Amino acid sequence: MRTGIYPGSFDPITNGHLDVLQRAANLFDELIIAIARDNAKSSLFTMDERVQMIEQTVRDNQLTNVRVLPFEGLLVKFAREHNAQAVVRGLRAISDFEFEFQMALMNRKLDARVETIFLTPREELTYISSRIVKEIARLGGDVTTFVPPNVVSSLKAKLII
Repeated sequence: MRTGIYPGSFDPITNGHLDVLQRAANLFDELIIAIARDNAKSSLFTMDERVQMIEQTVRDNQLTNVRVLPFEGLLVKFAREHNAQAVVRGLRAISDFEFEFQMALMNRKLDARVETIFLTPREELTYISSRIVKEIARLGGDVTTFVPPNVVSSLKAKLII
């Protein structure tokens, strides 16, 4: 069975993430969305809230081969524990590439059996990021075209807008 891992903080999941997720789900028998416990950032949503939002998004999009799991620690260790052959990373812009390339090389050095696959979202979604979505929502802007419907509700409830 081919298993892939799509890691990220997903705070919150965006339509760009969803686009990459849907295409990655077509490449694997099982795709695990690995939600990172984000120690370096201060997340708007708790781990449980992020898990719930992504599970709802997965159900709403009928992605039956996708599981959602929290993780912390080394990604390659998580990949080994789940018998994953590949890590999927989304690239929006050239600026993402340098960091992602460095991480892919480091992961390969730590465990050469785990490949990294880079996918880009559809062109019209490349400018969307969780950080920008949260800022727009904080300022009372409409984020309905940037995130799945259940995330719009979660943002409104969290930010009381």
